[in-house]
Amino acid sequence: MKCLNCNSVDIGKIGKQHYYCWNCCIEITVNGEKLDLYQVEKDGTVSSLNDLFIEEIQIYTGLQ
Repeated sequence: MKCLNCNSVDIGKIGKQHYYCWNCCIEITVNGEKLDLYQVEKDGTVSSLNDLFIEEIQIYTGLQ
């Protein structure tokens, strides 16, 4: 798996179907064929990035 944001392969598994890019601090959740991407903020909250990566998500999941 490569990060959709920075193309790094430095991805760690942090839970069941839940991954973290150590290079750019993006969390990726895989739910079947659906991907959700989140930016981890300094205060620990997460912000959805799905609207910024809609094309990349579609390519990755084969929904294009």
